[in-house]
Amino acid sequence: MLLTALEFLGLVAFAASGALAAVRARLDVFGVVVVGLTTALGGGVIRDVLLGIHPPTTLRNWPYLAVCAVTALVVFVFHPQVARLRRGVLLADALGLGVFATAGTTIALNAGATVYAACLIGMTTGIGGGAVRDLLLREIPLVLRKEIYAVAALAGSVLVAIGHALRLPEGPVTVVAAAAVVAVWMVALWRHWNAPVARGPE
Repeated sequence: MLLTALEFLGLVAFAASGALAAVRARLDVFGVVVVGLTTALGGGVIRDVLLGIHPPTTLRNWPYLAVCAVTALVVFVFHPQVARLRRGVLLADALGLGVFATAGTTIALNAGATVYAACLIGMTTGIGGGAVRDLLLREIPLVLRKEIYAVAALAGSVLVAIGHALRLPEGPVTVVAAAAVVAVWMVALWRHWNAPVARGPE
């Protein structure tokens, strides 16, 4: 139940983030909903494909689609108010990253994946939807511009794997790991941490 609740929380966070990005790109209501859905569900679909779960969980259960679509429509209607909540939007994006990275790792481990594979799948679950969103909006994916984004997701996945190896309670470990991802990503934003970039041609 806790894992499901965290997944829905992540869906709302990522759907809102994707829908707001689509509004800023001047897409129509259909485009906003599509980008919101893709941002929220993309990582989970990639995770399930990698784990051999067909059809993907989010496409088999209508509440996943409904929650994302409603969230995107709400952002479309109230985007001026949402856009003013800049810190809230950043926090929502960080929350979605943490929830999906850690929940993805837990699901992979429960599906029998090795620790190494589960950590990579968890990280991919966290960053996958955002990468697809950026590609749809003709932008360089955030994960390629701010490497800390992927590092934060991977750190959360590793924490989940450690908790799994130590046989700690799954729920609390997932929550703590997701909070760690949010903390790392928000500190990176605050401190302007980025990976080194090659110097431009002379």
